[in-house]
Amino acid sequence: MELRDIVVTPLVLVMVFLTSLYVKSRIEDPILRRYFMPALWLKIFGALALGFIYQFYYNGGDTYNYHTLGSRIIWEAFADDYATGFKLLFAKPGLHPEVFSYSQKIPFYYDEKSFFIVRIAAFFDLLTFSSYSATAIFFALFGFAGAWAFFITFFKQFPHLHKWIAISILFIPSVIFWGSGVLKDTITLSALGLLTYAINKVLIEKKLAIINIILLLFSAWIIIKVKMYIILCFLPAAFFWVYAKQLFSTGSFVARVVFAPLLIPFVIVGAYFGVAKISEADEKYSLDKIAKTAQITAYDIRFWTGRDAGSGYTLGELDGTFTGMLALAPKAVNVSLFRPYLWEVKNPLMLLSAMESFLFLSITVFLLLRYPMAFLKAFSDPNILFCFIFSLVFAFGVGVSTFNFGTLARYKIPLLPFYALGLVLMVNKIRASKEEKY
Repeated sequence: MELRDIVVTPLVLVMVFLTSLYVKSRIEDPILRRYFMPALWLKIFGALALGFIYQFYYNGGDTYNYHTLGSRIIWEAFADDYATGFKLLFAKPGLHPEVFSYSQKIPFYYDEKSFFIVRIAAFFDLLTFSSYSATAIFFALFGFAGAWAFFITFFKQFPHLHKWIAISILFIPSVIFWGSGVLKDTITLSALGLLTYAINKVLIEKKLAIINIILLLFSAWIIIKVKMYIILCFLPAAFFWVYAKQLFSTGSFVARVVFAPLLIPFVIVGAYFGVAKISEADEKYSLDKIAKTAQITAYDIRFWTGRDAGSGYTLGELDGTFTGMLALAPKAVNVSLFRPYLWEVKNPLMLLSAMESFLFLSITVFLLLRYPMAFLKAFSDPNILFCFIFSLVFAFGVGVSTFNFGTLARYKIPLLPFYALGLVLMVNKIRASKEEKY
């Protein structure tokens, strides 16, 4: 906390408050108005709380490095010489003598994905005089935009479930905490919500407005730039979602029965080649090297970069082969969705994750035991299918490549709203099926 934070942050908060009041007044639906302000201000609270925890609990960490050892340096370059600051912000990292005195102070300068976040923070720093807390508020605003777009996408389809959809997408505590501050996770989670909204608009509702197409491309580009593995997990689910929505919109039961088995292989093949094409941008995520990447990442986080981030775990030996990685899939999905168990808690932040995991486990087990057949039938719903395909694929991906509960708590937040939403929609489907019998 610095003097600039005490001066600038209140001004930014006042501006956000006045702007949010105006935006809220423009929302016609009274239910949406009800959730707008709480969701927005919880995001801001989460961003500020994250900075507080990193400063006083972790004594540093990624958010500190992105700002104090990253965007702050770029801001200082702008203050000294506008042209130097501009080049440091926009030029591709390399041998630029005129910016060397600044770039050598930035640990992430040659890390393309991390420096992307530094650049975003630097842009906000130009508006906040490099106040960390004020810049964190701007990250929270971007995070809120994606969450709100995601919420609207499903609220419009299921307005009677507004409370449960809001809880799933807007109010999961760990998502608010880890997905609001100056971190990669805030940017990618928001972009994922915007991408879901745009896909629904462009490919499902067929609303081909330029703004929707730009939003689709922009959000996908952000995810690829920062965490490509998210888009690799999301693409198969999106393929199935769009395909199933189109098939079910025919309204003909006969058409669904006849064409579904024929078209599903084409969707799988299309998803495969889509993933292969995107992964060409980063060799380590190519389909023939992804297992080795998972092995290297898991052991690096477990024994080096994440050794102090929380308690470690192991699923068994990763041998760097695809079959060896797939053999650990059940354990990987379990650790992402349902662990740490309550008895594995080692610190207060792990307790938050453990309580959420226990809740997910309890609901899932109850549904499996109480409504086993209805549980399977619910998978015929395109939205449920979409939520669970992404959740399970992503749970496998992060679970098998992390090996540290502290790091996993952050990495898994993109799947939590989708899995929670899938459970909500499944319960709704089960209730609708029961009502049809009477």
